[in-house]
Amino acid sequence: MMSRAKQRAARLLPKNKFARSVSVLAGGTAAGQIIVVAASPVLTRLYSPEDFGLLAVYAGLLGILSVIASLRYQLAIPLPESDEEAATIVVLSLITVGVTTLCTGVAVWLFGDYIVSLLNTPNLLPYLWLIPTSLFLMGVYQVFQYWAIRTKNFPSIAKTKFAQSLSMVVIQVGGYALGPVALLLGRVVGQSVGVLGLARSAFKQRPGNYSFSRLRRIRESANEYMKFPLVSTWAGLSSSAGSQLPPLLLAASLGVGSVGLFSLAQRVLAQPMSIIGKAISDVFYQKAAQAHREGGLAENVQKLFFILLLIGAPPGVAVFVFAPDVFLFVFGSEWHSAGMIARWMVPWMLADFVVSPCTGIYPIINKHGVALRFQIALMMSGIIGVVVGAWYFESLMVSVAIISALKSMVYLSRLVNIFIMLGIRLRAPAIKAMKSVFVCGFIVLPIIALWLYDISDTLLILGCGFVSTVMWLLSVVKYSKSVAII
Repeated sequence: MMSRAKQRAARLLPKNKFARSVSVLAGGTAAGQIIVVAASPVLTRLYSPEDFGLLAVYAGLLGILSVIASLRYQLAIPLPESDEEAATIVVLSLITVGVTTLCTGVAVWLFGDYIVSLLNTPNLLPYLWLIPTSLFLMGVYQVFQYWAIRTKNFPSIAKTKFAQSLSMVVIQVGGYALGPVALLLGRVVGQSVGVLGLARSAFKQRPGNYSFSRLRRIRESANEYMKFPLVSTWAGLSSSAGSQLPPLLLAASLGVGSVGLFSLAQRVLAQPMSIIGKAISDVFYQKAAQAHREGGLAENVQKLFFILLLIGAPPGVAVFVFAPDVFLFVFGSEWHSAGMIARWMVPWMLADFVVSPCTGIYPIINKHGVALRFQIALMMSGIIGVVVGAWYFESLMVSVAIISALKSMVYLSRLVNIFIMLGIRLRAPAIKAMKSVFVCGFIVLPIIALWLYDISDTLLILGCGFVSTVMWLLSVVKYSKSVAII
């Protein structure tokens, strides 16, 4: 019975290899995110905005540190033609993770009091010991995840994504009596589940290549891919700081309650987009490396941009229109302001969704410096938004609006830069973008019309929403087949 069900499920997957890989990754991620989304209304009634703010500060610190866990050497794992050389990079990455974890533990022990005082979060002090533990587990997971990407073992990654979400929700809901520590523990376990599974799979494939005794080869690999720690690490650190610094700065200036509202809005918008966006990004990174060797990278990037725009634009418009009402209904009266914040985040999140997967080409074409400059610009956008909005206007909403506007402009500049570097003429992408905007308006127009005329017939609105969703999916499928990338 189970084998028959698996065969039927396999027949539903696309025939195209790229699309099949994306479907597997997106399926595992989507299943996990459905659990997280379904649990969110429960969590917002069990925990206060202040509790979520504490989680956001912890996640922000960990998010910044996780970038340097292996000094970005894991990004080099899919690149070598030889599996033996790639396995040497795996060992190098694991050694680096151990060293950075040790340094982080010492820093937390020495400067923990100063950190929580600076961030205006004294309640976080008893839980700072979780940061080096989480950093080690996340770093090891990243290393073996990129080996799985290299070997196209996408089903294993999909399984771990589902297990991560499930374990996180179980701990956060089941341990609510413990207070905000349950949110933190759930995050720790959720981000690290699957390490053993991916590691076991990697050692089964190439058991003889993972030797810590080959120090000469490890040193050679460290020198050959030195641009990853010297340049790409700073680009990644800037990227992470760009997304994680705003909550940290908001906590220091407006308190953890404001950060809780900000983090919920960001999570609700980012999670659905990451279901497809992260899966496409992971698969495209492997495909782009091969396309670069074969001379077809520009064509693949252009196709990727078009399909991401078509996928992301209609839901983005719908969120901008309906977010406040949806947040009030789904999460409770305490979280209505989070819906207003989500509305202003839409341009930023949509630009991130469309452009970020395309930026995976920077390390492939050896443009680490360009990537770093744009990441610094994104980071500065977040800092400027908080400084002007929170410190000068003392308004969370103004901060979010400024951050969203500045980040959107940086992402657009980044996309134009990618097209120019790859020799893509801007006229064709601009025309296709206008077509996507037209399709987007046509799809969401029925729902917006009902909202503008204050028609409150629930069945009618749901019916129009269903029709719009079907139209959107059909448009995505039709265009996907025409470009043969997803």
